[in-house]
Amino acid sequence: MDLSTGSCHACQSSSGPVIKYSLGKDFFGRPYDRLSPSSDQSPKWYCETCSMHKTLQRDFRDIRTEYDKLSASQTSELAKGEEFRRAFLRLREIRTILDAQPGQSPFLNVAEVQLLMERLNTATMPV
Repeated sequence: MDLSTGSCHACQSSSGPVIKYSLGKDFFGRPYDRLSPSSDQSPKWYCETCSMHKTLQRDFRDIRTEYDKLSASQTSELAKGEEFRRAFLRLREIRTILDAQPGQSPFLNVAEVQLLMERLNTATMPV
């Protein structure tokens, strides 16, 4: 993780350090370059709050992608019962965090999170 002074690319706040994550793992533990590779000529830097929201967005996107695969009868991490439960709990956590934050998240829409929660809730949970 790098720290820099400047302004956040999401909320434009310049009140503190901004963070750039370069490597990480997705919600299901697969490695990937989270925000931008070191060779990127215009990397994105985020304040602490926006960085957290970016992580929430990444987890939401990973879960939605796996749900779409599951719905299309493709191989999905959500076909594993424990991953399905874990994903649903993460969505609930994301919703709780978004509800507790003042204002709108720069990366997530509460209605989209709620819709995915409802879809998972009505899906048949694997055993």
